[in-house]
Amino acid sequence: MSTIPLAKLDTSVPGYDKLRKQAVELEGVFLTTLMKEMFSSIDTSESSFGGGFAEETWRGMQAEQFAGALAETGGIGLADQLMGDLLRLQEANS
Repeated sequence: MSTIPLAKLDTSVPGYDKLRKQAVELEGVFLTTLMKEMFSSIDTSESSFGGGFAEETWRGMQAEQFAGALAETGGIGLADQLMGDLLRLQEANS
């Protein structure tokens, strides 16, 4: 699979750290949604824990933690794409 290289982001832009944090958080929310859907397709009735409300709750928290960790370590590149777009918008509005 080939990837399109992203332009280097200017980290000296005022507010860069705040924008980066928000972009990573948004990627985490997106990945959480994907993972919750993925986990919802698993048949838990025959699992080691026997399914039920507690396991559903645990799976939701697990999805959030997995997604957050994935986003923090680079994720799927969504945060980088968002950063490029946000910085371009910020430059256009200045």
